[in-house]
Order: sequence, then structure tokens, then C-alpha cells
Amino acid sequence: MKFIFLVRMKPGYTVAEYADAWVRASKIIQQTPGAKGTYLHRKIGSPDTLLAIAHWESKAYRDAKDDRSSDTVRAILEKHAQNCDITVVGEFEEPEWEVLPPGEHWS
Repeated sequence: MKFIFLVRMKPGYTVAEYADAWVRASKIIQQTPGAKGTYLHRKIGSPDTLLAIAHWESKAYRDAKDDRSSDTVRAILEKHAQNCDITVVGEFEEPEWEVLPPGEHWS
């Protein structure tokens, strides 16, 4: 499943600051059972807006993760809550339909 959220920086907080902390937290979160990677995309034409996509083996694994178990992750998420507007786009199943160029596969 995919957990997708939109992140907009508040004035005074940069994408570079967010991304640095996001990478540090994600490295810890990726040690959680069921974690399958996470991606951060910058919005074209809106450099202070990011799209984050977290891949999980299932919704149950994602729901079972406990960000409070790591002081580092908890501190990073608290800082982001103060310095960013975060909008959850939603939770999505793996694709039922996929069309790719010959020889290509989605990662």
C-alpha cells in the first residue's frame, strides 16, 4: 500500500531542512516491519511543496508502526508539525492497472 501526503513549507523553513530531517527519520522508520521504502518529490513550479510517498507491505503494518518509540523520529515529526503544513492525500492499494513501455517495470 502507499501512504501519500503533501508537505508545504511555512515561511522560514526550507525544503533542504525538511528533506534532511525526513531522510534521518525515514532511515529509522524503514527498520519497522512491513516498511518498503519512501520517496520525496518536489512539485514542479512550486519549489516549497513536496509530495511524500511511503510504501508499506500492508495497511496493517503501517497502522502498527509507532513513531513515538524513537526519540529522534518523534522530535523530527514535532518539528515538521510546527514548520510545515502537512495534508494527507490518502492510503492507496497497490495498482490494479499498470501500463508501461516494453521492458520497463515500476519500482
